[in-house]
Amino acid sequence: MVLGANTALGPFADCYSVDKIVLENNSTVSQYSYLCTASHDVTDPTMRLITGPIYIKAGAWVCARAYIGPGVTVGEGAVVGACAVAVKNVDPWSIVAGNPARFIRKRVLREAK
Repeated sequence: MVLGANTALGPFADCYSVDKIVLENNSTVSQYSYLCTASHDVTDPTMRLITGPIYIKAGAWVCARAYIGPGVTVGEGAVVGACAVAVKNVDPWSIVAGNPARFIRKRVLREAK
């Protein structure tokens, strides 16, 4: 697992790190989230283990109880809503929610006061 500067990994976050997990600078993974880098090949009679790295890009936020699946990249500045299930990449500066996670809207930052 690789943690960048100013990252936050909330209490009871579960990181099943059979493969690489990278939290880039200023990213947040909230409480009870599950980052899962492995699954099983359901087309294989032996259901062999398959893995894929997870990347949480700079400034992204994985909200409470969200699930991030193997091989998923959460793009820069993106938000994965609470309890969302992300099994595909999340575009930069987008907000996704639901099961499966679906695009809600673009994330636009207001100017600092």
